[in-house]
Amino acid sequence: MSNKRIIITGATGLIGRKLVAELRNDYQLVIFSRNPERARALLPGAADYVAWQPAEQGPWAAAIDGAWAVVHLAGAPVATGLLGRRWTPEYKAEIRNSRIIGTRGIVNAMAGAQQRPSVFVCASAVGYYGPYRDNTPLDENAPPGKDFLAQVCVAWEAEAAKAEALGVRTVMLRTGLVLDPDSGALPQLMLPFKLLTGGPILPGTQVYPWIHPADEVGLIRFALEHEQVRGPLNASAPKPLANRDFAAVLGGKVLGSPSWLPVPEFSLRIALGEMADVVVYGQNALPRKALSLGYRFHFTELEPALRDLLNLPH
Repeated sequence: MSNKRIIITGATGLIGRKLVAELRNDYQLVIFSRNPERARALLPGAADYVAWQPAEQGPWAAAIDGAWAVVHLAGAPVATGLLGRRWTPEYKAEIRNSRIIGTRGIVNAMAGAQQRPSVFVCASAVGYYGPYRDNTPLDENAPPGKDFLAQVCVAWEAEAAKAEALGVRTVMLRTGLVLDPDSGALPQLMLPFKLLTGGPILPGTQVYPWIHPADEVGLIRFALEHEQVRGPLNASAPKPLANRDFAAVLGGKVLGSPSWLPVPEFSLRIALGEMADVVVYGQNALPRKALSLGYRFHFTELEPALRDLLNLPH
């Protein structure tokens, strides 16, 4: 095992758990968590578990001094499911503050460290580019949007970028739709097809920039270990799909269910409120930087990715 120490926030989340499993045999991991004892039970084998919360400063800052890297994944969930929390003004503030204040505190700790980390990988999202109903290609040089999620990402990345001025190589991981059968958006997307009521979410032309968890974790490791990676990095598969094509693959090809019943936007607005933006809009985000720097995706096509995740024959 390397003696390099990596701080991870958000380690008990979907990606965090898989990242810990990927790195634990090669690095000394320090888990920052609101509940360190729960994190220890869920993720045994880390070098340390430190009480942390998104704040501009705290006693946890001492653990960043001397660490080789920080991977910052923590943030209040954006898509909370059909039975989850709506985007009330209070919850929108939590979405924003959990990211911006949390990132500011991590960077403040780097500024105060005698030995600063070499690399900082901070989560962001393809929502940076704003809402699209078409397939406008979006690489890392595309401008930001002006909607709520885009402005959260802009402010979030601005806090992370302050680490670059401290001499810390900084990567902002603009993640797309992470596919996981047990959490995140995929169970919600599968449910109508299991009830034989599945179909495209109108207008159907919005593009879903999906990614298999193996590639999300792979890109984080790639960013950590390759010094040429810095700045924004789109974390999405090379072949995103329009929603109608996504529905046809998920329902018709993978689940063997009808995929013709369209879901009108107004019904989602009633059920989800403003959070419906997550599914009625999309981004044709393309991982041009990752590909140009030599990252090789495990899953480039949606159908094999879904079959792998659902343990179905290829």
